[in-house]
Amino acid sequence: MDKVTLKAQKRTTEQSVKELRINGSVPGNAYGNIDSNVLMSMDEVELKKAYIKAGESTLVQLDVDGTTIPVLFQSVDLDPVSDRMIHVDFYAVNMKEEVEANVHIRLTGESQAMKDGGILVNAMHEVTVKALPANLPHELTADLAKLNEFGATLTVADLSVPTGVTIINDLDEVIAIAQQPREEEKEEAPVAASAEGATADGAAPAEGEKKEEEKK
Repeated sequence: MDKVTLKAQKRTTEQSVKELRINGSVPGNAYGNIDSNVLMSMDEVELKKAYIKAGESTLVQLDVDGTTIPVLFQSVDLDPVSDRMIHVDFYAVNMKEEVEANVHIRLTGESQAMKDGGILVNAMHEVTVKALPANLPHELTADLAKLNEFGATLTVADLSVPTGVTIINDLDEVIAIAQQPREEEKEEAPVAASAEGATADGAAPAEGEKKEEEKK
């Protein structure tokens, strides 16, 4: 995928975080393989674009006042009401050292079991990988074509993994299952209890018939 870049400006602790947010900026912090933590602010719109594109496993070239720092998104805090970004942490990486990151799994292709009415149970959405920062994949794919019958499974071992990337998860962990559709349970019609004095065909006796019966 294309290189992800993001511009930021240094900020001081004296700057009001509330004022930054009002003006459309998001406060952030970079730490890790740098001399000291860097406080910064970024345009909210540009930050959101970068996060959508990079996620937490793609390298971001963070330009802080002209100085480029290779980072990964470490955590993003969202407002519980508006769901807007209110703070972000970056981890500055050493390009020569492997790092661990969670990578999204994307299912591709078509499954014969699904065509036959099966239900796809997606049991796992991401895996943890280890690689040099430049080799970190944005996502890993698994082909649904293997799910050719009910009960078939896709496991971590079925993921397509590029060179230089190691998956930390157990290779036997299940990613997806082709579940057999449940048969619709037939509803039995309720049997109504016979009313006292009902006739053999289930109808209550007429008034005349009732009186004649009483005379007997």
